[in-house]
Amino acid sequence: MKFRLYAVALFFILFGINACQTDDSIPSQPFVIAFDKLSYDFSKIQDVQEIKLVFSEKAQVDGSVLVRITPTNATYGVDFSTLPLAQNNTLDLPFQTGQKTISFSFKNLIFPFDSDTKAVEFEVIKINYNSETAIQGYTKSIISFERSIGAVMQPEVGGPNQGDQVFIDLSTEEITKARRDSWDLGFYGGEASRVTINGSIYMAVKQLDATNIDAVTQSSVEQFFPSVAIGTFDPTNENYIDNPNGHLNQTAIEEISDIAENNKVYLVNMGYTVGTSTPPVGSVAVAGDSRGWKKIRILKQANGYLLQHADLNSTTHEEISISKNNAYNFTFFSLATKSIVAVEPEKAKWDLCFTVFTNTIDGAGSYGYSDFVLNNLKAGVKLYRVNTNVKAYADYKLSDVSEDSFQNDQRVIGADWRDVFTGGAFADRYYIIKDIDNNYYKIKMLGFLNDSGVRGYPKFEYQLLQ
Repeated sequence: MKFRLYAVALFFILFGINACQTDDSIPSQPFVIAFDKLSYDFSKIQDVQEIKLVFSEKAQVDGSVLVRITPTNATYGVDFSTLPLAQNNTLDLPFQTGQKTISFSFKNLIFPFDSDTKAVEFEVIKINYNSETAIQGYTKSIISFERSIGAVMQPEVGGPNQGDQVFIDLSTEEITKARRDSWDLGFYGGEASRVTINGSIYMAVKQLDATNIDAVTQSSVEQFFPSVAIGTFDPTNENYIDNPNGHLNQTAIEEISDIAENNKVYLVNMGYTVGTSTPPVGSVAVAGDSRGWKKIRILKQANGYLLQHADLNSTTHEEISISKNNAYNFTFFSLATKSIVAVEPEKAKWDLCFTVFTNTIDGAGSYGYSDFVLNNLKAGVKLYRVNTNVKAYADYKLSDVSEDSFQNDQRVIGADWRDVFTGGAFADRYYIIKDIDNNYYKIKMLGFLNDSGVRGYPKFEYQLLQ
């Protein structure tokens, strides 16, 4: 199976070049030029793609870079060309004093494509600058149809309010975003008849001893309000949330029965809207206003579900049929807008989700976490953690992968990757992930603050093991 390839690389993060010299001297440290991205997806280039190279600091004298072009199953001038034009499969790219980047253009001449076996590699082979130049960093960049070989990514979760859930497919670097409070219930698309609740906004549900949704009123259930909530530091509140390990058979709502009388009414704590206040630098404000309470009952239908829903004091209810769609983990429904909403990508098209999350604390019950990272366990994506005192991140190879170490839990990264007291990512750990197409990547978390110390800006690096 072919995979699309394009990756984003942050040169300065990976190589730590610190340009601190004065402008009137030649730098004592090596002057490094590297590609801004180590790979591009051929299928996404309909016409022209700029290929950029970045410098470790501003050039202090004029110079040039020689880039060698190596095509695979592709012919220069037939399948692709460049600007400037290549001579003997080599580009000579001059730069002047004061420049910090240079670029050239790749022109695709075969869109729509006649083959997905074509690839073009660009490699820095010489830097004409001074005796202290160095060919290091991302010295190669590839344009092809293959899977991503790695990147540094910065999911946009929405700053300290963390208003978005961000789903990432590592092999294609496709990113999907959804507003956290845009959905309430997720209806499973596979064989089981299961319904999930939205833990990213701290929802909770309690099964009632009733099957007539219209007979349930606020006065009959308000005694449960204090307990059907997260963050109460009462271990029994774990009964009102989906098990945070991600196991489908441990949802707060019981599996929907074929026998209608077995499907009870549920009291629903709708959680909180996404926060809007601005917290102190380094803090978060993820929870806004309370969204109130609802009542629901779910019945099984052919190839799907029948959802009954209403406000607590309503003596009538509304109904909607929701069909299963096996291409997705869940079909998502909003009780607020009374409509089906798009949230996750297809289940085969995402590996990690950055989100706010309802987890548990031993002895204290359910609790809300920010900066959380989930893996797509329901589709078979699994991870395990490696400590750097066992093997350094740079040294970990495909041959080091331990199949027995992959965990049956969606929280392997979770929130344990960051230290909220120091504001940094733990440097003593990284993770190995196996996606559903048997691609293996190593992942290192890099941080969750921006340059101003504001929280809600996660960053991570990953590389294909091969």
